[in-house]
Amino acid sequence: MNDRKLQELALAVIDIEAQAVASLAREIRAPAFSTACKLMLECKGRVVVIGMGKSGHIGGKIAATLASTGTPAFFVHPGEASHGDLGMITAADVVLALSNSGETSEIITILPIIKRLDAPLIAMTGNPESTLAKAATASINVSVEREACPLDLAPTASTTAALAMGDALAIALLESRGFTEEDFARSHPGGALGRRLLLLIDDLMHTGETMPTVGPDTPLSNALMEMTRKGLGMTAVIDDSRHLIGVFTDGDLRRAIDSKLDVHEALISDVMTRDCKTVHPGMLAAEALQIMDSTKINALPVVNDDNVLVGALNMHDLLRAGVV
Repeated sequence: MNDRKLQELALAVIDIEAQAVASLAREIRAPAFSTACKLMLECKGRVVVIGMGKSGHIGGKIAATLASTGTPAFFVHPGEASHGDLGMITAADVVLALSNSGETSEIITILPIIKRLDAPLIAMTGNPESTLAKAATASINVSVEREACPLDLAPTASTTAALAMGDALAIALLESRGFTEEDFARSHPGGALGRRLLLLIDDLMHTGETMPTVGPDTPLSNALMEMTRKGLGMTAVIDDSRHLIGVFTDGDLRRAIDSKLDVHEALISDVMTRDCKTVHPGMLAAEALQIMDSTKINALPVVNDDNVLVGALNMHDLLRAGVV
């Protein structure tokens, strides 16, 4: 078995599965797809996804995708459903059942209970004449001409088709609900998008004794010591009422040295930047990042509406939080 033969076998699998997915277009144009979407949009409870074996694995992924894109959903193992887990399904729910044959015994066994609950049933099956398809409120045909397995036995193309159809349902529902980036971030607070869209400056800024601050009459040498102790690459310059007067950064220090200024004699008010950029509590950390990027600075003072210093933030804080 040489490299070329291995590649030919793999490419054949990709070709078969690609054809299986492409053939779903006609099923999406069929009435059952729209009916299934409407049932899930109108659902007052949850979408309960069930499936055995490989269909169960695909069902678990579909449930997770639905839940993360605005359609509350969870997976129930049909074998466990017959032993108590049916109590998870209510009349307010919609059941989405996956079975390539449409005759999976564990699913067929619980169909009467689902019907008794009067919960709408959506079937996703490769056999439109099966028991499951005929019992469903809406039956979506995900049949494939053949499996990618050379024995035409192992679920391959059929599971790929079911997975793609599940994604099609989820995204159609996402668009119908007007689901936004912010909505997605709320269900993914640990992800990069969640951090970018949900994390506030308040969650990251340094406050109290960790803020580098000096008065305007502070010698530059003392201000440098304050910057070194607090480690933010800047110090805010404030008056007796803690109103922000200016800021002194590493960049200001380089400019002072270039101008041959005596760092032992100069006051911070002689070298600080007066009209400095600031941010406010309640702003997104991503907004602070945008200001830093656009102005080529690495630290920002945080002030309230009265220009009173309440915190300090630098690029390393954003890096540690994963906002960058």
